[in-house]
Amino acid sequence: MAADTRPLAIALMGPTASGKTATAIALARQLDGEIVSVDSALVYRGLDIGSAKPDAIERAQAPHHLLDLRDPWQTYSAAEFAADAGRAVADIAARGKLPILAGGTGLYFRALLQGLSPMPQADPAVRAGIAAEAAEHGWAAMHAHLGEVDPAAAARIHATDPQRIQRALEVFRLTGRPISEWQKLPGVDRLPVRALKLVLAPRERSVLHQRIATRFDAMLAHGFLDEVRALRALPAMAQVATPLDLPAIRAVGYRQAWEYLDGQGSAAEFRDRGIYATRQLAKRQLTWLRGELDARWFDPHIDRASLADAVSTFVGR
Repeated sequence: MAADTRPLAIALMGPTASGKTATAIALARQLDGEIVSVDSALVYRGLDIGSAKPDAIERAQAPHHLLDLRDPWQTYSAAEFAADAGRAVADIAARGKLPILAGGTGLYFRALLQGLSPMPQADPAVRAGIAAEAAEHGWAAMHAHLGEVDPAAAARIHATDPQRIQRALEVFRLTGRPISEWQKLPGVDRLPVRALKLVLAPRERSVLHQRIATRFDAMLAHGFLDEVRALRALPAMAQVATPLDLPAIRAVGYRQAWEYLDGQGSAAEFRDRGIYATRQLAKRQLTWLRGELDARWFDPHIDRASLADAVSTFVGR
């Protein structure tokens, strides 16, 4: 059997607030690596505090890629991510460095490591038609329609996620075939690397819940609401008819902050809703991660030695 000569990479996965950033930076410093963000919120400029984006001090400790690629009123697809991340990984490997893919967006990891399903490209006319229907009937009705033509997709996509509802309906209308069937097809253009998949997750769910609450309170103390006020004040954002439909503003915490600043609920209720939404995100992330059968799981606080051994064995150091 021929030797596997593909460049090495580490895929550092895990639920939100599990310690991925600190671990990625430590690995990058130890192994002469560079970090490629695999996070759908970190691509947006201005989403810093609420997304736990690496700050200037953390970025100075290790090179980071795929941060601040889009303005918050723009969209960014998994296909765009796969292309951008692929170029970043190729460049890092070509310079003799170790790519460290770190984040919690499962769709991005899947697009990068398994390849994208060969679905049709976006069709502006079809998308415009779906958007017009949504404007008239509401996205909840569009989600219900999706449930009629693709129950599997509707069960996976939340009724408040217009971008994914629109894409699923678009694919069905273009091909007559549910997007859930397309997604079962073998991926194409997968990243040509040999990746060690590592999942960071506390063994006790209560520990993760406490970390989420502590981090959310720290975000509030560091000016998270002022950050959202600044986003709301951007002239381009003021031109958006339904800002809560934007992928950036739907990011966990930001939606709840936006609604609070719109006058929905008290400060205490906003905090509770933000923490609850973050816990629900972590739950969805863990569900996806359990499907990664070739990933190795570590508690970042208990299993440090075994995590270090796994990485050392993989890179041959």
